[in-house]
Amino acid sequence: MMRKSLSTIFLNSLKKTLKIQNPTLESSTKSFSSSICNWDSSSAAKEKVDCVVIGAGIVGIAIARELAFKGREVLVIDSGPTFGTVTSSRNSEVIHAGIYYPPNSLKAKFCVKGRDMVYKYCSEHDVPHKQIGKLIVATRESEVSKLNELLVRGSENGVNGLRLMEASESMKMEPELQCAKALFSPVSGIVDTHSLMLSLVGEAENYGAIFSYNTAVLGGNIKANQVELFVTGSQHLDNWNEGDRLQAELRLLPEVVINSAGLAAVPLAKRLMGLDSSYIPTAYYACGHYFSLSKTKGSPFRHLIYPIPEDGGLGVHVTLDLEGQVKFGPDVEWISGVSDIASFSNRFDYSVHPDRSEFFYPEIRKYYPLLKAGSLEPGYAGIRPKLSGPGMTPSDFVIQGQDVHGVPGLVNLFGIESPGVTASMAIADYVTSRVLHQM
Repeated sequence: MMRKSLSTIFLNSLKKTLKIQNPTLESSTKSFSSSICNWDSSSAAKEKVDCVVIGAGIVGIAIARELAFKGREVLVIDSGPTFGTVTSSRNSEVIHAGIYYPPNSLKAKFCVKGRDMVYKYCSEHDVPHKQIGKLIVATRESEVSKLNELLVRGSENGVNGLRLMEASESMKMEPELQCAKALFSPVSGIVDTHSLMLSLVGEAENYGAIFSYNTAVLGGNIKANQVELFVTGSQHLDNWNEGDRLQAELRLLPEVVINSAGLAAVPLAKRLMGLDSSYIPTAYYACGHYFSLSKTKGSPFRHLIYPIPEDGGLGVHVTLDLEGQVKFGPDVEWISGVSDIASFSNRFDYSVHPDRSEFFYPEIRKYYPLLKAGSLEPGYAGIRPKLSGPGMTPSDFVIQGQDVHGVPGLVNLFGIESPGVTASMAIADYVTSRVLHQM
């Protein structure tokens, strides 16, 4: 697998693999002095490329694979040391059915289509996965109406096999469970996300895509319908403080730019000078913590167990890994004051404090009353890039092309949170179709 960072080898590889020509377009901006665009590009080398995908999370990888498969020359840039180091490696690893999302929304359409694509791909490429089914449970009578709403919504979205269960039937299916009623989704499942990403990366590279890790896009400039990206090695961000001037090492002139930067997608869009700021949404960040179940003999559950959705998430639910180990989460902790530094360099606090279990125990015992004290161990945490904050109506995925912001070749992906893993291949198909249609 190719793993490159900015260097002479990297530039030579680009020239050889992507057949880069000496560009004739001069940069319209040599340096920036504002607090947002605090970099100097006057001495940076300049290269033309075809397609640049910013972000090697599962969505960026899937897009790169699809573009390369369709014959485009693709360069994937990620500030991390390898692929999938941020949101894509810090989630529930659930293959969602498509129940929760408003009909005709991008989340609903891409989740249902992507679910089938992921199952098919995993089966054909021996990616570990399992269709184990899910129970969404009402833990008291007042929540039963919510299950009815989810049944109707899921059916409208095209989720097959949904059915309501009385408490006795659901608890026969899961003897450790306690509930008033449940909604069963047989098509929900779990997947080894790392193995899925590894397979997609391998295919993308086989089709000619190049992955450049430890490489950061500082921002860019848009003039005369040309996007120019300013790039440097990620090591220069290690001690970066807001306001410091950074030196761009490379100026890329791509035909297509896919902003799939996840947590950094909105901050990056703000740093594309010439992009109308009215098209850039407000970013919100929600941290979700997970705890693992210990001190039990075997797994108490065979299916995914979800409570009624809560503000900002789907509630503290039961997830199984492919070995049958149980984890609970995520909760929702809203994060404010996130800076460019945090989002660009992934300087988030991913620690899980043991005291946070005090919130988890009562939430879990609503449907798993036999949970023993002291059986929860801190697991891991992830950050969700959201476009709606506390108390707000949940937002949809936002995928913007030239038809929205007017910039040829630029596609911004904002708010790609859950069900991002499930929807990844459907999003890739959609984005690639738009790119090919515009070119």
